[in-house]
Amino acid sequence: MDYKEHIKIVENWPKEGIQFKDITPLMNNGQAYKSAVNDIIDYAKKRKADIIVGPEARGFIIGCPVAYALETGFVPVRKEGKLPRDVIKVDYGLEYGDNILTIHKDAVKPGQRVLITDDLLATGGTIEATIKLVEELGGIVAGCAFLIELSYLNGMDKLKNYDVFTLMRYE
Repeated sequence: MDYKEHIKIVENWPKEGIQFKDITPLMNNGQAYKSAVNDIIDYAKKRKADIIVGPEARGFIIGCPVAYALETGFVPVRKEGKLPRDVIKVDYGLEYGDNILTIHKDAVKPGQRVLITDDLLATGGTIEATIKLVEELGGIVAGCAFLIELSYLNGMDKLKNYDVFTLMRYE
């Protein structure tokens, strides 16, 4: 399936000069969404993932159906102040500024093979921060899966030591 047929490019959003890749048309098409999720499920099986981790909010959109299909857990990585129990946190940069991500201290067990999912790999800041959180808890990053890679933002440079799977690439 050509998933790009289901991506809407929104010019100058959220700010001037940005070409936002809107995944909502893909999600709105049941067949395309199911196919994309199934491709990531196949990847997760190959990587022998024990648990799925995804940063908010679009990482949830991808990771939750993968975890459901694999009958494994899903761990949310959230912005600071959103998780109710003891957390660890990491500061990171992203395309539009800086942020802090957190994860529950007991969310990933040492030695668990973790698949990290998100909708988009841009500069790699969000996923790099997510990897730091997983590894601080003793998890092993089995792979990272994305719907879209924006190769011109060089996010893969931050992930060169990890196995990465993407369904679409924009040069």
